Amino acid sequence: MNSTPTIARSPLDRARQKAFWRLLPLLFLCYVIAYVDRANVSLAKLTMAQDLPAFNDEVIGLGAGIFFLGYFLLEIPGSLIVERWGARKWICRIMLTWGVMAACTALVHTPNQFYGVRFFLGLAEAGFFPGVIVYLTHWFTVRDRARAIATFIVATPTAQIVSPQLTRLLLTIGTDERVDGVMVHHPEVLGLEGWQWVYIAWGIPAVVLGVIVFFTLTDRPREAKWLTPEECDALEQELASEKAKRAGGRKLTVLEALRHPKVLLLALAYFGCTTASYGVEFFLPSILENWHHLTLKDIAWLVMLPPVVSLSGQIFVGWNSDRTKERRLHAVIPILLGATAMGLAPFTQDHLWLTVACFMIAAGGIKAYQPAFWALPSLFLTEAAAAGSIGLINSIGNLGGYLGPRVLGYIKMQTGNFAGGVFFLAGAMMLTATVIFFLGLGHREKNA
Repeated sequence: MNSTPTIARSPLDRARQKAFWRLLPLLFLCYVIAYVDRANVSLAKLTMAQDLPAFNDEVIGLGAGIFFLGYFLLEIPGSLIVERWGARKWICRIMLTWGVMAACTALVHTPNQFYGVRFFLGLAEAGFFPGVIVYLTHWFTVRDRARAIATFIVATPTAQIVSPQLTRLLLTIGTDERVDGVMVHHPEVLGLEGWQWVYIAWGIPAVVLGVIVFFTLTDRPREAKWLTPEECDALEQELASEKAKRAGGRKLTVLEALRHPKVLLLALAYFGCTTASYGVEFFLPSILENWHHLTLKDIAWLVMLPPVVSLSGQIFVGWNSDRTKERRLHAVIPILLGATAMGLAPFTQDHLWLTVACFMIAAGGIKAYQPAFWALPSLFLTEAAAAGSIGLINSIGNLGGYLGPRVLGYIKMQTGNFAGGVFFLAGAMMLTATVIFFLGLGHREKNA
């Protein structure tokens, strides 16, 4: 009787697979909740303004952007903490505090209170994203890194797909809705309106996940009881060998890395696309309402479509970038396609499905480039220098999260339309593509 021989996997391959399935699902879920907490104001504002008349588009845009001023302050320290002392306790702390601050948004009644809560929410969440990017370098070598990053960051479009319908159901609390021609009142729950329950309901899972992170996340391979000694040694040796190869000669200090021209240009590049990203995410529901006069129910369904393209694009770029060992064009091409679609969107105001199609392609470009982009810093930096630079890139880049919503809200209040703001976002994306293309990083490796 013939039997097909099985090829035993090496300890390194077993360790790589275990790390992928043990670590990434939890980090993915944490980022889903983080992104919902950060962006659910985009839908909540549609009913907040009914209870709080002072909350116009300019106020919402400023409040959405102020989040990133608080976020800016702890990005670099957070990245260095993860590099030097580990991710488990730091990420746990982040999630506990941001869950509490997200729920506190339900208590605001004035624009200044809203600005304050958004600032402290950004301060609470600061360090999570760059900390995880640094953490992944402790577990995944370059050949796996873009795929690992892609698996983590597809949480953002996943959050945008999952949350709108759940948020819409919460938003009906305390409101009147016409059902089959009859006006129906949905009573308040515990004296709170629907928009208040949105912030509370999405803040609670962050606290729960923070506790889970503390007890289950493993800082480094040598601490993983779920790896055999052979698997641990193989993975540690692979990571050490790559670190030595990338370091080349003298290691850069953190301060040298922070003023390295390529790090500063990467920060500028990330700033451009982040400006576009949060401008769209915070105001797409309002853009659809302004251009096409849709109901909340219709908007909640339509805003789920662009993230589907984003998710598919991120998975493909992460996989194909690792397969080809090419990063630059995998970042630039999606951005150029997205910027073109963004620039065409204002010309579609009489055609709903053309508008939706443009924002689907734009969202794909805004997100799909990220797995290749975040693989770039570790091509020329290691250890604390890489951690600090990732924190700097993310902190400066995310200031675009202040600029994008701020500009869109201001232009809408001045002109009555979002068109000028959307053109501005397309220009910001073109800036990103130009910088990455001429940066000189991420060309296809010769031995790919």
